[in-house]
Amino acid sequence: MPFALNRGQRIHYSVEGSGPPVILQHGILLDAESWKQAGIVDRLADGYRVACVDSLGHGLSDKPSDPALYRQAQRAADIVAVMDDMGEPHAHFVGHSMGGWIAVGLAKYHPERLSSLMLGGWHPSRGLPPGPKGPIDFDAFMNFAKRTAPQLAQWVTPDIEPSVRACFDALSELDGAREALLNTDFPVMIWDGRDDPHHDAKKAFADENGLRFLSTSGDHLGMLFRHGAECANGIREFLNRT
Repeated sequence: MPFALNRGQRIHYSVEGSGPPVILQHGILLDAESWKQAGIVDRLADGYRVACVDSLGHGLSDKPSDPALYRQAQRAADIVAVMDDMGEPHAHFVGHSMGGWIAVGLAKYHPERLSSLMLGGWHPSRGLPPGPKGPIDFDAFMNFAKRTAPQLAQWVTPDIEPSVRACFDALSELDGAREALLNTDFPVMIWDGRDDPHHDAKKAFADENGLRFLSTSGDHLGMLFRHGAECANGIREFLNRT
């Protein structure tokens, strides 16, 4: 059970397969195992060395409550620590939702470590979608999650909640995202499910900036858990081309 160490925090990850390294980063409230459950790891591991990372505050990784530890630069450095622990100087990186925000952080702070970058379910410059009354805060997010996907929120006990809150609040850090993605030497693709109400905005961002775009079935979570095979095929095709 490998762990990388960064700024005194343990970051858990799993590895399957062999070949060029690919790192998969989950969204908030999910964990590294989510990629396996979606069938994406099995689809990639026959040609790639696939690492799934438990983000800080999630899964088997440490769960500190200090908000400073969840800043974008710090989270990007967690991924670099995983790459170093794996002995990989470069890797492809695929991030879904919060993982897309971490992907932007890698493009900003560690572009030299990336072979390619793929952002799923995340708008690079707008970040989290707003609620009906404007920007959504952590309490509203958790209430929505408990109502619509209780199986994903049940692990957030009162003692863990401060770490997840700090993780969520950090997602508002969006400065420099557009520039980081457009001034790269590696391929970038944005990906979203067609049933996500913000699909078209992400596609417009990709089209306007000359980035590749992958459109798959499903909504924000369904694109993974109900249409994982389709997503895996799209990811695999992108990786094969790069």
